Amino acid sequence: MVSQAAPLIAIVAGEASGDNLGAALIAAIRERVPNARFIGVPGPRMREEGCEALASSEELAVMGLVEILRHLPRLFSLRRRLLREFRERNVDIFIGIDAPEFNLGMARRLKADGIRTVQYVSPQVWAWRQGRVHEIGAACDRILCLLPFEPAFYERHGIAARFVGHPLADQFPLQSDRTAARRALGLPETGEIVAVLPGSRVGEVTRLASPFAGAAAWLAARRPGVRFVAPMASTATRERFEAEWQRCAPQTPVTIVDGRSRDVLAAADVVLVASGTATLETLLTRRPMVVAYRLGAITAFLLQRFGLVKVRFFSQPNLLVGREVVPEFFQGRANPETLGRALLEWFVEPARWAHLEREFEEVHLALRQDGAALAADAVVELLP
Repeated sequence: MVSQAAPLIAIVAGEASGDNLGAALIAAIRERVPNARFIGVPGPRMREEGCEALASSEELAVMGLVEILRHLPRLFSLRRRLLREFRERNVDIFIGIDAPEFNLGMARRLKADGIRTVQYVSPQVWAWRQGRVHEIGAACDRILCLLPFEPAFYERHGIAARFVGHPLADQFPLQSDRTAARRALGLPETGEIVAVLPGSRVGEVTRLASPFAGAAAWLAARRPGVRFVAPMASTATRERFEAEWQRCAPQTPVTIVDGRSRDVLAAADVVLVASGTATLETLLTRRPMVVAYRLGAITAFLLQRFGLVKVRFFSQPNLLVGREVVPEFFQGRANPETLGRALLEWFVEPARWAHLEREFEEVHLALRQDGAALAADAVVELLP
């Protein structure tokens, strides 16, 4: 335990996954510095841990080159307000969790003021727009990486980075209980269930709800009795998802659950999921999955036209294993029939499941490093 004057830690998290990371980090820092205070942009779990909210994390839930441009005036206004508040209150350290488009600009300005800065969750600079690496290094005193291959990339550029493991790997049990999860959700203990996770942002749901609903209808026509369960991250995403599902698959029933994504994953046989943290959660639950992603048309065109993407895969399971172990589909390939066929293949080839589970277990153990504790240690080391 560190004994010192009560430090004030500014922390800004983007979306639901950042909120989970932030809540675990706050709790771990308090174990080391009980009088630490936190202000910034938290989600609901971070607020429960005592972080004073200056704005909501949902205000940062935008993504994509073009999508961000549309929100720039609002985001610039929010950043100016936060910078003013952090400076006036003399914060000791700034922690940006994910949301690099927003947080790195904050970090650069605060570092120029002599405030120590940390980026928790490395931007996927190793995957696309690698030229950003020097800007990231200039903005951050330390980068906390969730994936084991990331620090080596930064080290090649002389930037301080540390693998802290992934807190989600500590939170998920090594074995999940499908029957118990179904009971908890009031679902039948027998029968086939597909979990449908179209993303935690409204923009993601807007682009993926339609092909996901279409894929469900396609599969249901060929797999009578299959059930679909969809956990929603917020009221806004639920409303958008319900509208798109009713439009595209009105004859295909779906059970919508508020939150409880981990229970839904554990209850499922197969998962249809948007690329992102939810794919890692699916891996940690040991469930076969079909991964899809769609960006705005202009953003996708720019990425492809200028060769900004530098990796073979975009889904975390394939990146972590190092080869394609789950099918992934981008843009136009993420269409109802293609997704439906990929889901069906998991059901008709169950022998693939055992091998996949073994590979997912190896990844789980590699990521299980008591991540929140290691991240907290890295932050406390920088406190004055």
